[in-house]
Order: sequence, then C-alpha cells, then structure tokens
Amino acid sequence: MTTRPYNVADVMTKKVVAVAPGAGFKEIVEAMARWKVTALPVLEGEGRVIGVVSEADLLPKEEFHESSPGLIEQMRRLEDTAKAGSLCARDLMTSPAVTVSSDALLPQAARLMATHRVKRLPVVDVGRLEGIVSRADLLKVFLRPDTELAEDVRHQVVERLFPLSAGNVRVDVTAGVVTLSGEVRDGTLIPVAARLAQAVEGIVAVRCELTSAEAL
Repeated sequence: MTTRPYNVADVMTKKVVAVAPGAGFKEIVEAMARWKVTALPVLEGEGRVIGVVSEADLLPKEEFHESSPGLIEQMRRLEDTAKAGSLCARDLMTSPAVTVSSDALLPQAARLMATHRVKRLPVVDVGRLEGIVSRADLLKVFLRPDTELAEDVRHQVVERLFPLSAGNVRVDVTAGVVTLSGEVRDGTLIPVAARLAQAVEGIVAVRCELTSAEAL
C-alpha cells in the first residue's frame, strides 16, 4: 500500500531511446519512426543529457519542400534559421534540455511540462539519464485499482483525522471517485478530509457525505 506521494521514479519509463550528438538527420527520423516516439534525448559521454531533439526541431527542414510562388523568399527566411540547414543532432537539438529528477513529485513534473510547453522530460541524476517521463506517464496514477485507492484514503485520511470514529466511516471508490460517508465526532475536520482525499494520487473526484455527531 502506498503511504507516500508518487514521484517521477514511480511512473517513468526506464528504457529510453537516445541519440549521440553526431547522429544524422535521417538516423534521427528513423529512430523516431521505429520506436514510435516524438523526441529523443541527446547524450554525450557517460550518458550526460545535453539536449533533446524533437519533431518540432526537424520540421523546418520539411518547409524547404513546400512549393509556392514565394519559395525563394521562404528559403531565404529559413536559411536564417540554423536548424533548417542542420544535419546532425548537435545542431538540431534544443539545449539545454529541460530535465527532472527521479524524486520529484508528479505535480512538479507536470508544472515543468506546462511551463516549458514540452510533452516529456528526461529524468536525470547528476546530469546522467535515468529514464524519461511523459504526459501519459503522469496519468498512470489514474489507472490504480479502486480497491487500492480506497485503502489509501482510509489509511492516509480517515484513520489519521478520525482515530476515534474511523470505524464509523465508509470509504467507497468507483472509477476513481471516492465517497466518504458515515458519522464522525469532529465536524470541523470534514472539509479537511475532503481536501486530503482529493490529494491522494489517482483520485478523480470526492463526494463527501460525512456528518458530525455534534450536529445530531
């Protein structure tokens, strides 16, 4: 049973496809197609992450192939962009890479992705690649079984907030939605219980139907 918040290490993908700084344009495209990924960490030396090359970094090259009346002007504009004429990962990549540590909490990773507008983050330890975490990985917590979620809510919320009346509280979870019902001694803690239950990793929503013995 999980008694601590989930961190990046819990959900990251440990097997990572990466390329060297000298990897060619075609090699990068082939790796993305083969492994069905949209970005690749660029590694130097003993696995040190120096950048990330993504589909967005490769697309300027494709713009050269567009036929239009203004093609010459378009090519001149693209020539001003270094990536449009680049041939290897070192010149194509976005650097420095936005990375995250394996012990970072999931909300921290999500905030980094949103702030930097990226879909995935290399996971590093002292600069060396340990794995990669994507938006899809952050959503894995919502796949936790309802029974496991119910156990966590009871242990992390009910038993801690209501040690004397925990036996009177019912915890039901269906499709990630938790319902708290029953009677507790301290009614002032009911809103706190709802907030803490919502904070349990994997909980989608909370229905709080707790009542206070003081109000009866």
